[in-house]
Amino acid sequence: MIQTERACRMDTPVEVHFHGIDKSEAIEQRVRDKVAKLGRHFSRMTSCRVVLDAPHRSPQKPKVFLIKIEIGVPSRRPIIVSHEREGSHASEELLLALRDAFEAALRKVDGMATKISARPRLERGRRRPSAITSGDV
Repeated sequence: MIQTERACRMDTPVEVHFHGIDKSEAIEQRVRDKVAKLGRHFSRMTSCRVVLDAPHRSPQKPKVFLIKIEIGVPSRRPIIVSHEREGSHASEELLLALRDAFEAALRKVDGMATKISARPRLERGRRRPSAITSGDV
C-alpha cells in the first residue's frame, strides 16, 4: 500500500517565483498542493514553474495579480497558462487568482491528455508490421 501511495505522489520539480509580492510560505505551499493535484490528473508532467506577479502597483489602480504556469511535457513544447485577476483585497484576491489559474491549467492539461491518448488510437492500424509469410523467410 505504501508503494502505491508513493507512485501516486508527484516528484517533479516545482519552481515558485514571487515578483512584486512578499514571499509567503503559506502561498508557496498552496501552489505546491495545486501542482500536486495537477500531477494526479496529468502524469506526463516533468516540471512546473509558477510565477506570481503584481505588476501594477499604483495607488489609484486596484492591485492586479498575474499568475503564469509553465508545465513541462516530454517531447512537446511546454504548456503555458497565463491568468490575470484584478482586486482590492490583496490576500483574498491572490488566492482566488491562484484557484482560477490552476483551474485553467487543469482544463488545458486535460485537453492535452486527450490529444495524447487519442493519437495512438488513430495510428494503431498504420503502425502494424506486415504479416510475414513462410515464403518470405
